[in-house]
This record gives sequence, C-alpha cells and structure tokens, in this order.
Amino acid sequence: QLQLVESGGGLVQPGGSLTLSCVASGLPLNDGAIAWFRQAPGKERAGIACINIGDRNTLYADSVAGRFTISRDNAKNTVYLQMNNLKPEDTALYSCAADSPTGCIYYNGYVWADFRSRGQGTQVTVSS
Repeated sequence: QLQLVESGGGLVQPGGSLTLSCVASGLPLNDGAIAWFRQAPGKERAGIACINIGDRNTLYADSVAGRFTISRDNAKNTVYLQMNNLKPEDTALYSCAADSPTGCIYYNGYVWADFRSRGQGTQVTVSS
C-alpha cells in the first residue's frame, strides 16, 4: 500500500517562502502523476501543482502559476513544492496525492487526475 507523508508547513509572513516535502513509501511510483492539493477552511480541496512521472511535464493552477514550483527527487521518493511570494489566500491544508492511471490535466483553472492515494497534509498559514 502506498503511503504519503507531508512535511514543511508552518507560519510564514506574506511575501515569504516555504518548501513542502512529500515522501512516498510502500509502492513504486512508475506511472501516472504526483500532485499537490490544498484545502482552505470552508472550501473544496483543489489541485494546484502536478508532475507527470513519465515525461516530467508540470501543470499549475492559475492561482499559483509563477509562484510555486513542483519537483521530484526519484532517489529519495520525494516530491517538493517550492512556494514563493506567499499570500494570505494561500493559507490552507496542503496534501500530496499519487498513484493515478494517467497524468494530470488542466481543468477550469486547476489540475486534476484520478488519484488513489493521498497524504494527511501539512498546514500552511500566511499571516503577518
């Protein structure tokens, strides 16, 4: 069974940066994609960044494009989310997802794939 564990969240001031990590264990990640989602209080969970395992193509939600970068370290089975120029509206519970039959698609301003495994998440709070 695939397990995903996120870390790196915390409190940061507006304009600051954070890097989140997602470590995968239990099953090899050979197909599909890995993505970061976030869910703010009172809102639905939304896909914000995705990297396809095969061609390493990346996709971003409109709200984070140009500020966030997703990357993957195969040797460490880890996916990162580098977040720059953080804004109060970026405050949310961030979680990673993996084990999808296909790569991600861009849809209605967000990224999406049919992921079968998700982590518990790490909280990011942007506030002065």
